[in-house]
Amino acid sequence: MNSDRSLLDEIQQGESKTLEFKSQLPSHDQLAKTMIAFSNSGGGKLVIGVNDKRKLTGLGDKDVFELMDQISSTLYDSIAPALLPETYVENVRGTELLVIRVSRGSMLPYYLKKKGKEKGCYIRIGATNRIASAEQLAELERQRFHRSFDEQINAEVSLDDLDLSPLEQRFQALGKILNKQQLQNLKLVRSEQDSLYPTHGLLILLGYYEHCEIKCSRFKGNTMSIFLDKKEYRGDLFSQLEQAELFIKNHLHLKADINQLQRQDSYEIPFTAIREVLVNALVHRDYSNFGRDIKLGIYDDALNIVSPGGLPNGLTTDDIQKGRSEVRNRVIARVFKTLNYIEQWGSGIQRIKEACQEAQLPEPRLSETGDFIDWELYRPLRNQVREPASTPKSSEKMSEKVSEKVSEKVSEKVSEKTSEKTSEKILRLLSVSPRMTIAEMAQSTGTTTRTIERNIKKLQEFGQLKRIGSDKGGYWEVQG
Repeated sequence: MNSDRSLLDEIQQGESKTLEFKSQLPSHDQLAKTMIAFSNSGGGKLVIGVNDKRKLTGLGDKDVFELMDQISSTLYDSIAPALLPETYVENVRGTELLVIRVSRGSMLPYYLKKKGKEKGCYIRIGATNRIASAEQLAELERQRFHRSFDEQINAEVSLDDLDLSPLEQRFQALGKILNKQQLQNLKLVRSEQDSLYPTHGLLILLGYYEHCEIKCSRFKGNTMSIFLDKKEYRGDLFSQLEQAELFIKNHLHLKADINQLQRQDSYEIPFTAIREVLVNALVHRDYSNFGRDIKLGIYDDALNIVSPGGLPNGLTTDDIQKGRSEVRNRVIARVFKTLNYIEQWGSGIQRIKEACQEAQLPEPRLSETGDFIDWELYRPLRNQVREPASTPKSSEKMSEKVSEKVSEKVSEKVSEKTSEKTSEKILRLLSVSPRMTIAEMAQSTGTTTRTIERNIKKLQEFGQLKRIGSDKGGYWEVQG
């Protein structure tokens, strides 16, 4: 009975990173692609007998054992390395469904045999299967051998040419020494053929690469239409953290709390939560893709921080909320922990929530949007209008008429606002993930594909959005 409710709940929540459903068994290639994507990501279930509207349609008169044999032979013939999914029938409210469940694989990367590893490797992003890019393929190879990008050396950079003082100063401030032995222990340098080379981790910490930056913006209102301030911060990661914090402080309001005749000023969003989100963005972002950076936006209603790279090793947002921790960048995380920027693994999310709860703010939103992690910390609502306690009986008729008029106006405004917000959400999504599909945008904004298409058309007409390349292989470019 419990499993029945569990699967039904999953279906009602819709397709996701770990769930896909079909009304009937898909083609050989489509079935193989989905199983490959699940195995290369966090595992997942393909449920047969559920249509696009999440209605249970069942298996009809199909022979279950025949379907199971067909699935086994398809996957065996199509996928390398070999996959061993679990296939079983589950009865949900009197309807038979066929479930194909696969765990995250240990022989990464998995791919379609006929296309080869470079062109036939798929990963799961949101509720879609995507061909893995060269960077993502390399990351899967590293995961197979339990290595991280920041542990690898960059033999093209000489250790003698690097200024280590930003890092040395951080260690000295805590009474710690950063000598050659400590550099090796922290895997900031590694020996190769009797020579010491810097790892990507050291170069990232020092801000050596151009994409190691935070782009900060303050927008007017709750949309991205008008910039009030704009800054880009580079340099070592610790300086970036401090500069980003200063930028936020310059654009947040201070509030005064009187405690035992003492005035205490604090920011409207607790800085405990802000720093935790910023540290998470710096430590856990994907640095292997050299074309992306962290984006920080301040709006009238929220602070938004977006970092490149989805959740590592197939984690879901539910896993993160429960305190599970997976480290993408081991060198960077180890240094941040050594310098007390990280307290305990897996405890940050809880601290963020508790800090906002104590400040009587809405719970922050954490989401995985495409191949990005998106945090929203909400600001307090201002200028709230208090409703009258009651309406005099003598004015009941007038009140009804006014209510009708107000309802009409409110409906119009809500429609306008919803449309405006959808357009702004589209721009925000495409500014960080230009290759998002219409379906992914619809899922992220909670609207239909038709709504997305209508808004995109308007954005193109107004010159705010431009399509670069073909419908299949191109991408979106946000203008202005």
